[in-house]
Amino acid sequence: MAGPQATRIELTAVERQELARVVGAHSTAQQVAVRARIVLLAAAGFTNAAVGRQIGVSREAVRLWRDRWVGLQAVALAELSMEDRLADAPRPGAPARIAAEQVCAIIALACEAPEQSGRPISQWTGREIAEEIIRRGIVATISTRHAARLLKRGICSRT
Repeated sequence: MAGPQATRIELTAVERQELARVVGAHSTAQQVAVRARIVLLAAAGFTNAAVGRQIGVSREAVRLWRDRWVGLQAVALAELSMEDRLADAPRPGAPARIAAEQVCAIIALACEAPEQSGRPISQWTGREIAEEIIRRGIVATISTRHAARLLKRGICSRT
């Protein structure tokens, strides 16, 4: 008994060429290259199970990327690049509570010497920068750990 039919993929010459470019590029992330191979093999008429065996992924992963490709195929390549088509979808979760402008202000603070803020230390610590972020009103609350992560991400050099 045959299962449901896989979504059929038909590629234009330009799409096929771009997918091949993505697969062959040394700078392509491995997971993006795998997704491009999935689309190419699916378009060649292979079943989800055959594509999965050949690439080493599950049938469900092949089905997901086959369906995602078909869903995005209506969008022109000029509007959505090949890499963006093959990128991870946004993940669910709570929205960010710290805006980009606030992160920039925190990084700018991290680039200042602690002495400029009246702190008797030579290097920022997570606790010290969290207290200073709240004192300056950049955000109302921030955990020491999150402040330390932002501090680490925004490391800057002082000469």
